[in-house]
Amino acid sequence: MHIPSPFRFLASAAVVGVSLGAQAQAVSPSPDFARISPVVNGMLPSLETLYQDLHAHPEIAFQEVRTAARMADEMRKLGFEVTERIGGTGVVALYRNGPGPTVLVRTELDALPMEEKTGLPYASRAKAMSNGRETFVAHSCGHDIHMASWVGTARALLAVKEQWKGTLMFVAQPAEETVSGARAMIADGLFTRFRKPDFAFALHTSPSPYGYVGYRVGAISSNSDAMEITFKGRGGHGSAPDKTIDPIAIAARFVTDVQTVVSREKDPAEFGVVTVGSIQGGTVGNIIPDTVVLRGTIRSYKPEVRDKLLAGIRRTARAAAMMGDAPEPSVELVPGGMAVVNDEAVVARTVAALKASLGEGQVVAVPPITASEDFSEFVNAGVPSMFFFIGVLSPQDVADSKKPGGKPLAFNHSPFFAPVPEPSIRTGVEAMSLAVLATLTR
Repeated sequence: MHIPSPFRFLASAAVVGVSLGAQAQAVSPSPDFARISPVVNGMLPSLETLYQDLHAHPEIAFQEVRTAARMADEMRKLGFEVTERIGGTGVVALYRNGPGPTVLVRTELDALPMEEKTGLPYASRAKAMSNGRETFVAHSCGHDIHMASWVGTARALLAVKEQWKGTLMFVAQPAEETVSGARAMIADGLFTRFRKPDFAFALHTSPSPYGYVGYRVGAISSNSDAMEITFKGRGGHGSAPDKTIDPIAIAARFVTDVQTVVSREKDPAEFGVVTVGSIQGGTVGNIIPDTVVLRGTIRSYKPEVRDKLLAGIRRTARAAAMMGDAPEPSVELVPGGMAVVNDEAVVARTVAALKASLGEGQVVAVPPITASEDFSEFVNAGVPSMFFFIGVLSPQDVADSKKPGGKPLAFNHSPFFAPVPEPSIRTGVEAMSLAVLATLTR
């Protein structure tokens, strides 16, 4: 998941904010934070070692065999009841600690089919087969930070298990980057073979100052749909276009015209994007091909906006073909991840706990992101949930990037994306542990 920075308005105050947050912790830490923080301090070296190992050995969607085994092993060592190969390579780890709610904590297992260029001593040089070809693989979206924080949260909660009652349901999900792993786990009986949780949490790295936690009530990510359209024509010689039906011209007309659905049919105040990312057709310059295949992505927050965009794409594709006197095109619109909608009550309870422990200035409301995330599958299954962000970059680097001529930040999915492990992992463990503790029965 590519994440534009939701904390962009904090850049000018990033360094000051971290200092104020530290002061707030020192003045009046909550009882939960006072118990959790020393535990986290003691485990940080081992968590960073785990993080570096995961970072150096990434695996892509549904191929996360080594990664899943490592997560399963970590949880077994803690005494969790572990089940592997749910939805392919997914892991479910349960820890029962008396009567109380069941709380799901999710992490992702997969990395991206791309080359890392950070130059870190533990940088990935792993390769895998993707779409029939060999590719480098890299954790350029922070899922390795998520996994280290996930393991750390499990350790921290068990260290204070006398303080809570309930069941921990730790889920390590495959294939988030292809927005298909959560659906695969649910289809494989995640909520029937195991108890359906009462609440669920997930976090994600943000290219923002470390030490910050970002939250939002309601939609925090977008709906995602994939678009594949095949325009059909009649091939022939490039010197005699009158003897052909040119699908390239038809596709070009569609690319231009479909943007009027966004600019003239959708409410300008509502978010909606139609992006064409791939056009494939023809072999050489003097042959008009029979077909052109066009692929793209559609993003939105609200269901009614999504419906309007999808209907407009179908209509515009048919109209472009009709203008070229071509056969009706094949229009395939494939649903991806739906928008993650955070539960108001869960957010309110969690944010109160986070602010009491981490400091008011460190826990901030953020706008929704335009990327998509299949944690929505758990939410849409009827589980009240909260998805939140943790900053992972140097506050000074973030501030400097905003200055004239400053070095641009390497965002998620950049080959140069390099989270700062400490204190990013610390923040992830503390924030997630506090979120779960605020939800479990005392």
